[in-house]
Amino acid sequence: MITVMGATGHVGRQITQRLLDAGEPVRAIGRNPHVLAALAAAGAGTWAGDAADAAFLTRAFRGADAVHTLLPYDPTWPDFGAEQQRLGEAIVTAVQAAGVRRVVALSSLGADLPEGTGFIASLHEQEQRLRRVPGLDLLVLRPGVFFESIAAAVDLVRALGVNADAVAPDVPVPMIATRDVAEAAAAALLARDWSGVQVRELHGQRDLTYAQATAILGAAIGRPALEYVRLPDTEMVRALVEAGFSPDTATLHVEMGRALSDGTIVPRERRNAATTTPTPFEAVVAELVQDPVA
Repeated sequence: MITVMGATGHVGRQITQRLLDAGEPVRAIGRNPHVLAALAAAGAGTWAGDAADAAFLTRAFRGADAVHTLLPYDPTWPDFGAEQQRLGEAIVTAVQAAGVRRVVALSSLGADLPEGTGFIASLHEQEQRLRRVPGLDLLVLRPGVFFESIAAAVDLVRALGVNADAVAPDVPVPMIATRDVAEAAAAALLARDWSGVQVRELHGQRDLTYAQATAILGAAIGRPALEYVRLPDTEMVRALVEAGFSPDTATLHVEMGRALSDGTIVPRERRNAATTTPTPFEAVVAELVQDPVA
């Protein structure tokens, strides 16, 4: 039996379904009752609870042959780092209390660095916490920017007529489809063949600049002349706060954009057949963008 944290999110939901399709019993942890209901109908045991509750996680982890962990994310948190620390410590406490021997931890490119990477710095801290668990066989997966996070801007793009973010327009950025991340995680959880601490980078089908990704997105919604604009940091923070981000998370988002732009966040492994995933950005956009308009 495998326990999957974040089973109602983009990656976790797909991990759970792949495990079920392979005939593996799954205990799915999440917050979205509608997605949990769908996973239950598919055969998963579903647990709804607070990811910061170490006692709840201990019960959910106990008896699992392996556990998939991640740090939940909420852009409205007023103190992002404090919330991530609270969640991370609860996960580590539960792993130890439940006697978990194998963990697949979803992290990110850039998590090898302790600071200067925005949100990703909290993933560095979580990797370090998990590394300190005695006897744990830990597999850390470090993907790049999710394609889906780029395509999710379509409603704003349609409203504003441009795509805007904090990343330089002409810098190739490692990007990947969530389905490919889920496939890698599910394969590892099924195989359970790693020992000690291992780190695997996951590279997408190809790196894209934000200008290139915007052009692909524009073509998909009937706006082939769609432009990408890198907003000045202060303007980007203000726009994110107006969209519902806390000032802290907005600032961290911009810091991450700078780190992607200046080469701070880059792959540390060579792209090869083992690390390169197959899904192109065009395929993800075609599926996510509905009802294109001129």
